[in-house]
Amino acid sequence: MRQVLVYLRPHRKWMAVAWLLMLTELVIELWQPLLMGKIIDEGVMNRDLTAIATWGSVMLGASFLAFAAGIANSFAAAYVGQEYGFALRTTLFAKIQSLSLARIEQLSTASLITRMTNDVTQVQNMLFMSLRIALRAPLLVIFGVGMAFVVQARLAFVLAVAVPLSAAFLLWVMKKAGASFSAVQRALDRVNGVMRENLAGMRLIKAWVRNEYEQGRFLGANDALMERTISVFRLVETITPVLLFVMNAAIVAVLFFGRHDVEAGTASAGQVVAVVNYATRATAALSMFTFITMAWSRARASAARLAELLDAPSEPDGGHTVEPPAAKRGEIRFEHVSFRYPGSGRDALSGVSFVVRPQETVAILGATGAGKSTLLQLIPRLYEPSAGRVLIDGVDVREWPAKQLREAVRFVPQEVLLFSGTVADNLRFGKTEATMEELVEAASAAQIHETIATFPDGYETVVGQKGVNLSGGQKQRLAIARALVGRPQILLLDDSTSALDAATEAKLLAALRRYACTMVIVTQKVSTAMMADTILLLEDGRLTAQGSHEQLLAASELYRRIVATQEGKKGQSHVTTA
Repeated sequence: MRQVLVYLRPHRKWMAVAWLLMLTELVIELWQPLLMGKIIDEGVMNRDLTAIATWGSVMLGASFLAFAAGIANSFAAAYVGQEYGFALRTTLFAKIQSLSLARIEQLSTASLITRMTNDVTQVQNMLFMSLRIALRAPLLVIFGVGMAFVVQARLAFVLAVAVPLSAAFLLWVMKKAGASFSAVQRALDRVNGVMRENLAGMRLIKAWVRNEYEQGRFLGANDALMERTISVFRLVETITPVLLFVMNAAIVAVLFFGRHDVEAGTASAGQVVAVVNYATRATAALSMFTFITMAWSRARASAARLAELLDAPSEPDGGHTVEPPAAKRGEIRFEHVSFRYPGSGRDALSGVSFVVRPQETVAILGATGAGKSTLLQLIPRLYEPSAGRVLIDGVDVREWPAKQLREAVRFVPQEVLLFSGTVADNLRFGKTEATMEELVEAASAAQIHETIATFPDGYETVVGQKGVNLSGGQKQRLAIARALVGRPQILLLDDSTSALDAATEAKLLAALRRYACTMVIVTQKVSTAMMADTILLLEDGRLTAQGSHEQLLAASELYRRIVATQEGKKGQSHVTTA
C-alpha cells in the first residue's frame, strides 16, 4: 500500500485543503442538533417567535456555509483524485516498459491492462471518498456520540453501546471482503484475457466459424466473474440492514428513556430531540459504510496488485557503458548457451556454441520447435540465458546498456506488428529523427519503396490497426525497412521473408548484403539458407551442424533430409502446375 500512496506526496497541500473544508462541514453539522434543541427549548416550548427566528437564522446561515464548504471539498477531492490517477498510470506505464519480456509474460497482458485501468480507478475512487466522506463518516459518528454526551449523558450511553457493536461488525466484513475482492480482480483479468484474445483473433474466428465456441469461453469467464462478485456483494450488502437494525433499536431506546427523563424533569424535550438527531445522523453516516467498505476493500485489493507491479524488478541495464567503436564490429558469440522458459520442464536451447563473424550472413535452419526463434531473442537480450554467455563484440550482452545494445541490434520478429499512424511514422519507429532520404533508402532496400509510391498518400498513407490494410508481404517488408532505418550493426530476421515470393526475396537479401551489418536469418526454406555464408542447423534445442550448403550436404543426414523434402515439394508443385 505504501508504494501506491507515495504518489500522493505532491498533492499534500490540496489534500489538507480538502480535509479542512470537510472538517468545516462536519463541525457545522455537529452543531445543528444543538441549535435545533435551542429552538425547541427556548422558542417552541416558550412560544417565543424571536428565539425561533434568531436560532433559525443561525441554522440557515450555518447550512449555507456547510453547503459551500461541501462543494469546495468535492472540487478539491476530485482534483487530487484525477492528478493522483494521472501520476499513478504514468508511473505504471513506465514501469511496464522497464520490465523484461519474461516478467511481462509472467504477469500476462490481460492482467497488466486491468491493473493500468480498473485497479487504478478503484484506488482513485477510494482516494476521492477518503477526502469527501470516508473520513467524514466515522468522525461524524464519533463526535456525534461525544456531542450527545454533552447534551444528555444518560441518553447518550445508549449510543455508546450501539456504535462499537456496529463498528466491530464493519471491521469483520471489511476483513472478509478484502480477500474476496482480490479474487474478483483476478476473475476480471480472465475476462479481459478472453476478450483480448477474441478481438486479436477475430479474423481466424470468423474464418473457422468459431463464434459459438468463443461465446461459450467468454460466458465461462464472465460467469465466474459474476459468481465471485455476487458472493462478495452479498456479504457487503448485509452491512446496511444490520447497522440500521442496531441503530434504529438505539433510537427507540433513546425515545423510551427520554420520555421518562422528560417526565422526571432530568432532561428537556430539546435535549431528547438533539440526542435523537445525533443518533439519526450517526445512523446515516454508518449506512454510508456499505459503500465505503466496498470501495475500501476493492481499493485495498487493487493497491496490492499495483504494488506487486511496482515492486517487480526492472530489466537489468548492463554493468558498464560499451564504447561506440566496439559496437561497430557486429561479432556474435554463443558460449555453451542453454535457456529454459519460466515454468517449462525442459530446455529450449542446450549447450549451443558458435561464432558469427562481423558482416557475415548466417541462416538458422531447423524443424518447428527446434529453438530458432529462442536463439535469436537471446541476442538483443529479450531473454537472458539460463547458462552460458552471449557476447556481442566480445562483451556479454548482460553488460551492455539495454538502449545501446538494441540500437546496435535490430530484431524483426516472426509476427509483424505495425502501429497506428502513417507509413513514415512506422519506419521512424526506431529513429524518430530519420530524414525522408533515409526512409526511402531503407524502403528501397526492403523492396517496398515502389509499393509505397503507389499508395494514395505515399509515405503519409495511414496504416490501419496492426497493418490491417496491408498484405502479409507488404507488412514484412515494411518491418524490415523499419529495422534498416537505424543502420544497425546486427540485423536479426525471424522468418521475416516467409510471405515473399522467391524473386522478391532474392532481391531483398541481395540488397541487405550491401548493408555493412551482420545478419542472422531464421528460415524454413533451404533456398534462403543457401544465400547465407554459414548455415546453423538446430535440432531439439541443440546445434547439430554448421557450415555452408555444400558442407552440410556432405556431413549432415538431417540437412540432406530437409533438402530432399523441399525439393520433393517443388517437384510435386511443378507436376501439379503442369
